[in-house]
Amino acid sequence: MDIGLSGFIKKLPLVSLPVIENLQISPGAFVLTVERISDFLPGQVVALSTDDKIAPRLYSICSAPDNEYLQVLFSLKPDGELTPLLARLKPGDTLRVSAPFGAFLGDDRPAWWIAAGTGVAPYRAMMLAGLAHNKKLIHGGRFANQFYFQDEFLDCLGESYIRCCSQETGDGLFSGRLTQWLREQVLPSEISFFLCGSVEMVVETRDILISKGVDIDNIMSEVYF
Repeated sequence: MDIGLSGFIKKLPLVSLPVIENLQISPGAFVLTVERISDFLPGQVVALSTDDKIAPRLYSICSAPDNEYLQVLFSLKPDGELTPLLARLKPGDTLRVSAPFGAFLGDDRPAWWIAAGTGVAPYRAMMLAGLAHNKKLIHGGRFANQFYFQDEFLDCLGESYIRCCSQETGDGLFSGRLTQWLREQVLPSEISFFLCGSVEMVVETRDILISKGVDIDNIMSEVYF
């Protein structure tokens, strides 16, 4: 995380909210639910912390904008500072939450959504907001249990939901990284491409898209640190 962004996050005002649910949906992956106290746009993020001593981190909202609750998806990093504390939260515990913000916003225009791992979170919010009718989702994961919300995406998107699995094989899975899948495609040039994941994934994917004729102005990215 760059120093400027880190300083900005530390200055965000946070409010204390009770945890409603902390559901483990896959080994090491959780959906954390709190009350929604302000409106948000699909694709926006919130800063989270457990107390004033822990620096907040940003997480994409993965719930519908009209839901009374706000949900985030996170993966446990055993050597991390915050996620082990988040993973231990129980209903009734307190979570510190900022107001939603951010410009990685979905809309009604045709687009490809590209995600690695928990980077799929903002696309669930966009899907639940009714923005998936002209979208294709390419989701990368190392293992078959890392395609979070896959039943929802399959039900909504059907064949326009592509799962790229680099370490396992299985029915309906592309065997390889999502960047490999992209290299094998003829890409539409007049639509938007949304990228959400690690710095390495975003940079590599952006380079592939540009090499295939996609205008850089049509590429939007959200980096997970």
